[in-house]
Amino acid sequence: MLSQDLARYVDLQRSLGFKFRIQHILLRGFVAFAEEHGDGHVKNARALAWAARAPSPEQRRNRLLTVRRFALAMHAEDGRHEVPAPDALGNAVVRRRSPYIYTPNEIDELIRAAAALRPAGSMRPLTYVTLLGLLAATGMRISEALALQLDDVTVDGLLIRQTKFQKNWLLPLHATTERALDRYLAARAKLGCRNLALFVSGPGGQLPYNTVKGVFLQLLTSAGLEGVSSPRKPRIHDLRHTFAVRSLEQCQHDRDAVARHIVALSTYLGHAHVTDTYWYLQATPILMKQIARDGEALLVGGDA
Repeated sequence: MLSQDLARYVDLQRSLGFKFRIQHILLRGFVAFAEEHGDGHVKNARALAWAARAPSPEQRRNRLLTVRRFALAMHAEDGRHEVPAPDALGNAVVRRRSPYIYTPNEIDELIRAAAALRPAGSMRPLTYVTLLGLLAATGMRISEALALQLDDVTVDGLLIRQTKFQKNWLLPLHATTERALDRYLAARAKLGCRNLALFVSGPGGQLPYNTVKGVFLQLLTSAGLEGVSSPRKPRIHDLRHTFAVRSLEQCQHDRDAVARHIVALSTYLGHAHVTDTYWYLQATPILMKQIARDGEALLVGGDA
């Protein structure tokens, strides 16, 4: 009974566009555990007992919430399915790592360090200059950049395919970014590489993330950013945070303009919901100055 319910539930989730791999694995484990005890429906006590087997509080809570979502769907069809309370194993403690917001000069230093990579005169320096410049200029995810194919480069921008939220969209480029990409493509064409990936490694295969991550750590040292005064070392993903924050700094600062800008920024970053974009925003001196100015205006009766 539960196995059949799970099969229908997984089919539904995948029909909606979700990969549903990890959730499927977890739910298979729960269903096997429940059926071993003769359960034909989700039982609260069984869900808690199964979730409690996980080694950490975070994993136990994740197990419980995965079963809870399954139980909610099944309960809508059959009230004999019990739905565990979301806080039955306590509330989650969300620890958000503060992003590192690069200054324009620091991004310049990173790109200069990339241009100095060895071997000099090879494609390697130009590849990393172009990759880092593209990340900084568009705020795209590193996974999206590395997944780009040659035919994803169009006259209207970059075609981003099947991303984190299982959708495609067109990413317009600034004219300066287009010119930099054209220079890279011209140099890449001389390689005679048969691989269709936009960014390729020395042997001609698609540039892997672990290689990029290792080189980026070297570039942080070369650019003098390894020991910056920050809770944690800057990450390559922080270029995306930086793009979002600097974009907001350039926005006209009235309430309607900011609202329109956030919606446009959310679309440009490829977020499924505008609330996902708020996660990328971080207070900077420029933004705090603008907030203080608007707060003072509101206090004295002006328009904020």
